[in-house]
Amino acid sequence: MIIHREENVENRGQENQTQESQGHQAQEHRRRVRYKGTHPRKYNEKYKELQPEKYPETVAKVISKGSTPVGMHISIMVKEILDFLEIQPGQTGLDATLGYGGHTQEMLKCLQGQGHLHALDVDTIEMAKTRERLGKLGYGLEILTIRQLNFADIDQLAAETGPFDFVLADLGVSSMQIDNPERGFSFKKDGPLDLRLDSSRGIPASERLRHISREELTGMLIENSDEPYAEEISRAVVNRIKRGDGIDTTTQLRETIEQTLSFIPESDRKEAVKKSCQRTFQALRIDINSEFEVLYQFLEKLPDVLAKGGRVAVLTFHSGEDRIVKKSFKDLYRQGVYSEIAGDVIRPSAEECSMNSRARSTKMRWAIKS
Repeated sequence: MIIHREENVENRGQENQTQESQGHQAQEHRRRVRYKGTHPRKYNEKYKELQPEKYPETVAKVISKGSTPVGMHISIMVKEILDFLEIQPGQTGLDATLGYGGHTQEMLKCLQGQGHLHALDVDTIEMAKTRERLGKLGYGLEILTIRQLNFADIDQLAAETGPFDFVLADLGVSSMQIDNPERGFSFKKDGPLDLRLDSSRGIPASERLRHISREELTGMLIENSDEPYAEEISRAVVNRIKRGDGIDTTTQLRETIEQTLSFIPESDRKEAVKKSCQRTFQALRIDINSEFEVLYQFLEKLPDVLAKGGRVAVLTFHSGEDRIVKKSFKDLYRQGVYSEIAGDVIRPSAEECSMNSRARSTKMRWAIKS
């Protein structure tokens, strides 16, 4: 019996050693964090959406619900754009706003390996990803040239390439920029209030607000986004900064707007706050990136970079942009620079809007060089 007990003690000791060894091995081998479903807490945990090409079923499921998977951008009005541009093999074209490269890829397909497509972007972060993505699809330097250049400087590019047979400018912010909280484009996610398309230049929106007057901010909100509560929001923002509280994050700006609009009846408040947040962030983004000034320069130089009969399509996403494009096309049509322009704005189909909610505000206008 004594021997038996000693054997049990020895066995238990061996079991403890085995368990300790297994525990040590478990500590050494750390498994990847398990995917937490459709709403992981942290942006960098969303590895399925951040590598969408590896998870087609997940991507399809998200898209079927009318959402855009994180790390992806669903190109808008592809059919309408291609139907108008009438791209032929051998032509030379320009995608003035590369982004995720969805429109670029479709235009490259139309070239069928003949001709050349140039693409521009100022966002170095996303541009590198798109260049790699398109390269893996077989689009190399012989058919595609990507450059970091603001589309306001298309005359510099055309001086090297010659005139373009077709041009596309999609003025929307890409979904990848909106989804990344570090970029500060969305009031729905906490992050630094940055809003720069090219994070290596200029100042972030938080710094802009530190030195702005109430009158200037009110004008910005009205001119850039038609904000109905511009005066109230401007007063609250400037007063908060004067108190020394600061508005350095997206959450702080959203909370300031929420507090400012607390006078709105509760039944309407949630929707009103959401729309005012969207408009305020939009107005700041336009200001930080000088978007209207850049658009004016692009439209002014556009006729000189188009070949005879060259076609241009422009996608806008808010009334301010659309007014600028509409006026430019009409003025140049009257002057005989353009032989034809869109008689009315073209919108995405109801089916596309149901599949991609970010397409709803899109407007397309086009022109043909005389």
